[in-house]
Amino acid sequence: MTVSTISELLEAGADDATALNSPGGVVLTYRALRALVAETTRALASRGISAGDRVGIVLDNGPEMAAAFLTIGSAATAAPLNPSYRADEFEFYLTDLNAKLLVVGKGKDSPSIAVAERLGIPVARLVAHAERGAGTFTIEFAGAGAASSAAPRAVTPDDIALVLHTSGTTSRPKIVPLAQKNVCASARNVRETLHLTPADRGLVIMPLFHIHGLIAALLAPLSAGGEVYCSPGFNALKFFAWLDDVKPTWYSGVPTMHQAILLRAPGNAEAIQRHRLRFIRSSSSALPTRVIADLESTFGVPVIEAYGMTEAAHQMASNGLPPRQRKPGTVGPSGGPEIRIADTEGNTVPVGATGEIVIRGPNVMDEYENNPKANADAFYGDWFRTGDQGVMDEDGFVTITGRLKEIINRGGEKISPREVDEIIMEHPAVHQCVTFAMPHEMLGEDVAAAIVLKQGAEATDKELRQFAAVRLADFKVPKKILILKEIPVGATGKLQRIGLAQKLGLT
Repeated sequence: MTVSTISELLEAGADDATALNSPGGVVLTYRALRALVAETTRALASRGISAGDRVGIVLDNGPEMAAAFLTIGSAATAAPLNPSYRADEFEFYLTDLNAKLLVVGKGKDSPSIAVAERLGIPVARLVAHAERGAGTFTIEFAGAGAASSAAPRAVTPDDIALVLHTSGTTSRPKIVPLAQKNVCASARNVRETLHLTPADRGLVIMPLFHIHGLIAALLAPLSAGGEVYCSPGFNALKFFAWLDDVKPTWYSGVPTMHQAILLRAPGNAEAIQRHRLRFIRSSSSALPTRVIADLESTFGVPVIEAYGMTEAAHQMASNGLPPRQRKPGTVGPSGGPEIRIADTEGNTVPVGATGEIVIRGPNVMDEYENNPKANADAFYGDWFRTGDQGVMDEDGFVTITGRLKEIINRGGEKISPREVDEIIMEHPAVHQCVTFAMPHEMLGEDVAAAIVLKQGAEATDKELRQFAAVRLADFKVPKKILILKEIPVGATGKLQRIGLAQKLGLT
């Protein structure tokens, strides 16, 4: 049977098997999780909230956030929001979403509460009952509107399970509505790619207001009947203790997380020797090939790089586990949907030629919400345009050469920032590199790079430019290199090229 709703997906686990766990917590079985879904569905229905109604969720990472998404997403439409947003941001998102309810943690002070009250959105408090099992909660509706006797509408595969916004780095954020069938298809794709089983235990370090965390780290392992260990969020200082205590079989993260883990690996050799990982997964942005090699040599397990985005309910392509072929530097072949490389007219280009990566499949959203212009620009027929530039080889493996909006246009010369990153990362003193466009009076744009050096390493900007100059064409060599203690990242830990010049005072 094809699983098409979150509640169906949660049927995968044996009654007494562990579904959710947390640091120092009490395990939550699948039987208890399914009971929590039923209880939350009834609680929401008592306030007139059921399929299609949007519920904003503002909770810190952890088992309660995981359980809130699973239960609310089973009964209505979950709209997770970053708890660190400011009041103005909450006002924009809650208004744009047309939220019918806001759920916040009891005792938590969030600017979202005052915003919701001002907008007339009922606020409910989530009360954690950790002693009953990780993620267990009840909802207090005091002041959250009158009770309803109306019969709730049951969720169908076509109902929207999850709404998220695009990052909005170059334009107003767009609403991405993902149907129950979309998120379940993507969870299945991740599960099959990674061969997840009930014996697997995943460590969640990704934020659970982000598609990567919600689908790859949470729904995919649950769809296999496996265990999900919910951390309070990524913490490089605690990672190795979790590795030792939890003994996860895998985890998924973004490149900055993997790099932070590698920085602390030399001081945690004993924990590394005792680990039970069978693979490490990376997604959300490009993982430098040198980091892949360092992770594999440190942990002795394969690193699986995947390619995802919100509009595809996360996974689009992925390298496979051995004995399947892996090609470091690529994001692998299709990880579920159909993929091809298209020209500016939407036609497929020859193998090895550069074009835009386009996809279609059951995990892909139907359209952006209330945005006809964005929809007109985003599709070639039923093929979704990812906005990423790439190449496909004869084996179907995709290499991302750049984000179309991030390609640097230096006086007509087009430069892929990722190519420059890879070259500079080869320097033995370099820990991180992010290449980006900076304004230039005559050329329009020129090349700049932000660098973080390895601990104890030394290098000057002049030395790094000289290193790049013997490996890159002159026009690709960064005109300016900034050596920083850290590079600003977005809310999910991703390095963001767009807007970096402004953040670093180069505009």
